[in-house]
Amino acid sequence: MLRGSMKSATASIAERIEKLRKEIREHDYRYYVLAQPTISDYEYDQLMRELEELERQHPELITPDSPTQRVGGQPTKEFPTVTHTTPMLSLANAYTIEEIHDFDRRVHSLLGKEPVHYTAELKFDGVAISLKYQNGVFVQGATRGDGVQGDEITNNLKTIRSIPLRLRAIEDNLLDIEVRGEAIMWKEDFLKLNEEREQAGEKLFANPRNAAAGTLKLQDPKLVAERSLHFFAYYLLTEKARLKSQYENLQILKRLGFPVNEYSRLCRSIEEVIEFWSEWQEKRDTLPYDIDGVVIKVDSLQQQRALGSIAKNPRWAIAFKFTARKEQTLLRDIVLQVGRLGTITPVALLKPVFLGGTTVSRATLNNEDYIRKLDVRIGDTVIVEKGGDVIPKITGVVAEKRPRGLKPFVMPTKCPECGYKLYRPEGEANYYCENPECPAQVRGRIEHFASRGGMDIEGLGEAVIDQLVKVGLLKTYADIYQLYKHRERLMSLERWGEKSVQNLLDAIEESKRQPFSRVLYALGIRHVGAGVARVLADHFHSIDELRKADLTTLTAIPEIGPKIAESIVRFFRDRRNLEIIEQLRQANVRLSAERRAARGPLSGKTYVITGTLSRYTREEAKQLIEAKGGTVASSVSKHTTALIVGESPGSKLDKAKELGIPTMSEEEFEALIKSR
Repeated sequence: MLRGSMKSATASIAERIEKLRKEIREHDYRYYVLAQPTISDYEYDQLMRELEELERQHPELITPDSPTQRVGGQPTKEFPTVTHTTPMLSLANAYTIEEIHDFDRRVHSLLGKEPVHYTAELKFDGVAISLKYQNGVFVQGATRGDGVQGDEITNNLKTIRSIPLRLRAIEDNLLDIEVRGEAIMWKEDFLKLNEEREQAGEKLFANPRNAAAGTLKLQDPKLVAERSLHFFAYYLLTEKARLKSQYENLQILKRLGFPVNEYSRLCRSIEEVIEFWSEWQEKRDTLPYDIDGVVIKVDSLQQQRALGSIAKNPRWAIAFKFTARKEQTLLRDIVLQVGRLGTITPVALLKPVFLGGTTVSRATLNNEDYIRKLDVRIGDTVIVEKGGDVIPKITGVVAEKRPRGLKPFVMPTKCPECGYKLYRPEGEANYYCENPECPAQVRGRIEHFASRGGMDIEGLGEAVIDQLVKVGLLKTYADIYQLYKHRERLMSLERWGEKSVQNLLDAIEESKRQPFSRVLYALGIRHVGAGVARVLADHFHSIDELRKADLTTLTAIPEIGPKIAESIVRFFRDRRNLEIIEQLRQANVRLSAERRAARGPLSGKTYVITGTLSRYTREEAKQLIEAKGGTVASSVSKHTTALIVGESPGSKLDKAKELGIPTMSEEEFEALIKSR
């Protein structure tokens, strides 16, 4: 009787889990594909939390296509190589209307008198990827690579919410399919990412395509998930169904649950294709993502097969690229911009020029070496270009328009903000102001600390910080937590009143509850962005543990390279930084990770898994450990309790032996789990 009731309860839980998964998939589709959400973020979060809790209690019911598995798997040191079943061919490019007419003539000469229709699609400036589904479930994702072989990045692609983990509709012979498309980053997300990288002292991405490619190469899916990538499907392959046309396939992909660009058009002639191209060359800046042309495909799949391919290019498709966006304008001046870490960036002040949908009056000049390479001089007529880039850049000088007597640009020797001597480290391209009290750096560090990605202090924006720095109320970000002592002074300032002061103080108090990883990011350690901060918080339980870490300990973490490690060590060697941290501690800012309640016999213990387990997937083993209160880390360190060793272990085993960390076979692991 008891056994029967237990089975009934388990069946009921399984039904509830499946119902939650179905609801969440539907809401993901409506939000990420249709852009028509029907519930609030709070309601969605409640559904997800219930599913996560049920799966935590019943790890045996977790499936690979569950919405909770989008961000999972261990970081990888290298991506396996996969061979594409059908090569992912590259497209030949055309830049003029004459070249497009030549393409049309070649198609007709090869097909004879058959009528030809074309599907015209926007050409996304992103990363081409392949998705494979078996029995309706997403099983493998890969990059294009060289067209024949690519990198297997399944776990990274699972983090893109618009890619379905399970097909939305069941259609005859369309359960085992391959879908090809483009992973792209919205322009707004690109600018935000670059802003965060600039604040962290990291190298900026050149454009959204570059950012998307760099994101998909990250070794930890959790870091990929923190960057907003999107996906558009544009090609369907299967051996089990007789597909007829490219345009019809786009409609099938929509029904299966894939995001398909709404602007694709079926064209009856090459003249209609050219009209489509001309239309989007004018309208491309109205889109939230970058396009750099139009892709033209013969619509009939039978005709595509008849046309075949030559070398690495199909005869039945071509990319009709947009003309480059560039203008000439006058370089009025070159000024220096001071970053929060003291980095000096030359900026060109331009006579305003309309370019790529916006009026451009400033452009980065990168550094002194870049200026010398182009021989840019104040008073020159320069070429400003956007191309596929969001950030305008100077790409050349119109030498014949140079007035006589213009002198080469000489890098100033003093900081424009504080007058402190500038310093250029050997082997680096940038100059730095090393005055820690430089007003520009003070403002920048405080802005970063209070930013949305940091402590998220509402009301403490750029203008307010500038005002409070000028009147001497803020000299470091630790001073934020002393503002309550200056209530009367605040209320005496311009544009401040009792209510606005109270709102700011409440927001400051609320910020003390931010998690440890956010605090680490907010500290502004060079090269420590939001993703790296989270990795550090996962490995070190407090600021004090992190402060004691040496270069060897830090670089043992896969995501932490020598440059990041050196920056962290240098930060904690600085007496001023330690004093600020102590002030944050006294203000009750969270400087340690929240410890999980001791809810199991493995609480306080940290395990690492290497190799392949025969009885469990890594995710299942992780669930079992966490269900008993333990923690699973991605790399071996002195904090590791034991290394669980499966078949074909990697370098983690060597590291464990080097550090004297105990190892555990799969049989011993299973005994541990069952005995507790």
